[in-house]
Amino acid sequence: MTSDSILAVERLSAGYGRVAVLRDVSVDLAAGEMVALIGANGAGKTTLLRSLAGLLKPSGGRVWLEGADVTGMAPERLVRQGMALVPEGRMLFGPMTVTENLLLGAHSRPRRDESVRTDMDRVSALFPVLVERSSQPAATLSGGEQQMLAVGRALMSSPRVLLLDEPSLGLAPKVIADIFRVLKSLRSEGLSILLVEQDARLALRHADRGYVMRTGEIALAGTGAQLLENDDVRHIYLGARHDSRG
Repeated sequence: MTSDSILAVERLSAGYGRVAVLRDVSVDLAAGEMVALIGANGAGKTTLLRSLAGLLKPSGGRVWLEGADVTGMAPERLVRQGMALVPEGRMLFGPMTVTENLLLGAHSRPRRDESVRTDMDRVSALFPVLVERSSQPAATLSGGEQQMLAVGRALMSSPRVLLLDEPSLGLAPKVIADIFRVLKSLRSEGLSILLVEQDARLALRHADRGYVMRTGEIALAGTGAQLLENDDVRHIYLGARHDSRG
């Protein structure tokens, strides 16, 4: 763990039952940094995010958030500690309105807390369409609007570390550009972002650094520019748009 790391993962191992997925994975994330995690389908990327978010208990290794050991901590405690996950598939509550879904992101604070209003105003500024759709059930939104809502809900917890799993999956190019423009703005404000993305080229083009996962291990690491120019990465992951869910 380096002195400027807001998130440090040290030799993390995890899996499902007797099936080991992650083996001694070490990654770190600095304040205000966007780090991309790429790799083929089944490499372990989603398993890593689930382990960091408290949805899967690691079988070995440590996770440090702002210097505190949060290994195996329950999801709701991790949210209060400053970590938020935007899961693959968004996992919204379809019958509930846009506003109700957003307020769920701030469930640990009283609704009259001034900070909740501040966060709601911030999300509204980032995603104006959510203001227009505020009273609509989440299930009636387009795919792009649902992704914006999922990101907005995570931001309502005032995270310092944002974990995103496949934010561009199934979205139109214009919507993807809008999502990444917001991520760039959030990073400039100091938010740290760990991104799993199916489009490796897109992810590395926006990321400060990246890690390449292969069969549950970190195979390569470097700046986004370095990985874009790496022959192995270019041949295996950048030849065509692919599904890299893990």
